[in-house]
Amino acid sequence: MPRLSVEPTPEEIFRDKRYREMGLSDQEYERITAILGRKPNYTETGLFSVMWSEHCSYKTSKPVLKRFPTTGPHVLQGPGEGAGIVDIGDGLAVVFKIESHNHPSAIEPYQGAATGVGGIIRDVFSMGARPVALLNSLRFGPLASERVRYLLEQVVAGIAGYGNCVGIPTVGGEVAFADCYEGNPLVNAMCVGLIRHEDIQVGRASGIGNTVMYVGAATGRDGIHGATFASEELTDDSEEKRPAVQVGDPFMEKLLLEACLELVRCDALVGMQDMGAAGLTSSASEMASKAGVGIEMNLDLVPQREAGMTPYEMMLSESQERMLLVVERGREAEVQNIFKKWGLHAVAVGTVIEEKVFRLFHKGCIVAEVPVDALASDAPVYHMPSKEPEAYRSHQSRPSWRPDDLDPARTLYRLLGDPTIASKEWIYDQYDYMVQTNTVVAPGSDAAVIRIRGTKKALALTTDCNANYLRLDPEVGGQIAVAEAARNIICSGGRPLAVTDCLNFGNPEKPEVFWQLEKAVDGMSAACRALETPVVSGNVSLYNESGRRAIDPTPVVGMVGLIEAPDHITTSRVKKAGDVLYVIGRARGEFGGSALQRLLTGDVFGRPPRLDLELEKKRQQQLLEEIRNGRIQSAHDLSEGGLAVALCESLFGTGLGATIRIQGDAIAELFDETQSRFLVSVKPEEAERFEAHVADAVRLGEVTAEPRLIVAGETGAFIDEAVDRLEKAWKGVLPCYMDSKTAN
Repeated sequence: MPRLSVEPTPEEIFRDKRYREMGLSDQEYERITAILGRKPNYTETGLFSVMWSEHCSYKTSKPVLKRFPTTGPHVLQGPGEGAGIVDIGDGLAVVFKIESHNHPSAIEPYQGAATGVGGIIRDVFSMGARPVALLNSLRFGPLASERVRYLLEQVVAGIAGYGNCVGIPTVGGEVAFADCYEGNPLVNAMCVGLIRHEDIQVGRASGIGNTVMYVGAATGRDGIHGATFASEELTDDSEEKRPAVQVGDPFMEKLLLEACLELVRCDALVGMQDMGAAGLTSSASEMASKAGVGIEMNLDLVPQREAGMTPYEMMLSESQERMLLVVERGREAEVQNIFKKWGLHAVAVGTVIEEKVFRLFHKGCIVAEVPVDALASDAPVYHMPSKEPEAYRSHQSRPSWRPDDLDPARTLYRLLGDPTIASKEWIYDQYDYMVQTNTVVAPGSDAAVIRIRGTKKALALTTDCNANYLRLDPEVGGQIAVAEAARNIICSGGRPLAVTDCLNFGNPEKPEVFWQLEKAVDGMSAACRALETPVVSGNVSLYNESGRRAIDPTPVVGMVGLIEAPDHITTSRVKKAGDVLYVIGRARGEFGGSALQRLLTGDVFGRPPRLDLELEKKRQQQLLEEIRNGRIQSAHDLSEGGLAVALCESLFGTGLGATIRIQGDAIAELFDETQSRFLVSVKPEEAERFEAHVADAVRLGEVTAEPRLIVAGETGAFIDEAVDRLEKAWKGVLPCYMDSKTAN
């Protein structure tokens, strides 16, 4: 919002419908007027506009989100706080969440991505946890576009610039490229932290008479109306909203992090919450509403880095590196001393009151007075119309597609050259993934692994989503997103614990888009129940549209797993010549939504691969048991590109090769994307016992000392390629694009 020298009166807001500029509908404005018994003033209108935005209130998605399973025997904190918390034994818990910063990254990619990282870090340490790892999930348009290459370069730089400076390793993630993201990239950031049970904090303003304290950086005019900006489609005018993008300071974040973690050990602290979307408005009103109390604040006391800020600007600013605390009355000095040591503001700005109102003072006058629940827990909820899209019916009715005769070797090279499949080393080499020295498995395997100091345990971490499947069938695609994340955890030696998700969709006011959201959540929920991975936190990012085109449904799944012992840690790369290679599960010739279909036709269509959740769970459990029994040398799930790509990825960087023999339909076995399949290597002396325990295992061949990939069928070898040549093709894709000065 542009700054107004003279704020409009309530009558002018009503007469000129100024509230529409803030994202409120006529019906919502009428509802606010009824709640207050009068027309709201400018500041009050602003408070409601951000708190009733989709980004803050989930007003269209809340009914759907209730379908997720959110509880379990190990869940200590589910959705509703800054992040989810899951018990991992020994008095420890893992804290994690994923969130989007899509719209800001589309118009200011460096700061949009950087502040997305900063915000998710604060969500985790606001719970009292020390952040130990960062991950991300990114989507961009085709790399042939100069604009897309600029966005990728700046987003990656922003993630690296913030994470590296704050000293938290960026250990994993995923990146995909497709036409639908060209005007609306997706930038999802995930943070994982560790905490002792006794240190868990919640964002609640408990205790009448307790003091509300503002800590961290001073408030500026950056980020005003960021929440409402994130709740509308991107248009040609979005560039004008650049001031809605916040500016981050990772060095300030590091100081704030350490000060808050020191404060956690002080029993003067009652509650703590990040000032994220909607800034001071959301943190104060949500903390009060959750505690069943009210808050009074004196805005004259709020630290300000710019002169003449209005109440509207202070309350809606999304300046970074700020937290809101509630502390025991009379113990403010203890808190101030901690923050003074770290060179940070710690100012008493308000009081917890019994009356459930949000009352703001400025220059001796009341400038806002609204019921606190009206802003937070009682925000409107909409049950949107839902309509099955014609495209879905068309995909369901199409006959199964399979490729015509093709050259397997040439096809493999082409798949390895697909930017979505190709090596992401150009990206993750910009991240410091070894800082804190706990990273055991760095980016490049199925999941990242970090050790838990003081124990024998480790955490396996991943993010996943194949939007091609969701485009064809959101329900099946949602199931697959959860199942694939779990496969990655299993392949790393971990037991999947729980899910955090970021639901990236188009405009929910369009019935076809809302149907996609509903079906995707149904599919994800079914998989979460079957695999016993409840959803403990997450984010909804809607209105991801530009130029009248919505993104494909992209519900990103972040998953954390527990590895019980160091010798259970497994990676995707083969280890030793002579080891036996197996594929668990046979191909069914399912090419709908596959990388091969996209490569050969330029599109995806038909039905995606089927997923049998009972079979999925059985194979995952069997593989994890074999890993724990010490029989597995390497494990890799079969995903985009099928077995052929998985074989290559398992060989790259090892100096080894493989000779395998394919039985039956070689094209399907190599390139289709049948679900619930794994590629594993087994010690030769354990092969017989492995086969006895895993009935679906099919012996392929063996790892060889000669670095060649040889694939034979019933009529002889049809792939015989040097591994280093294949690896060069796979590794060179992103550097080639990013080094180019003109469109390719």
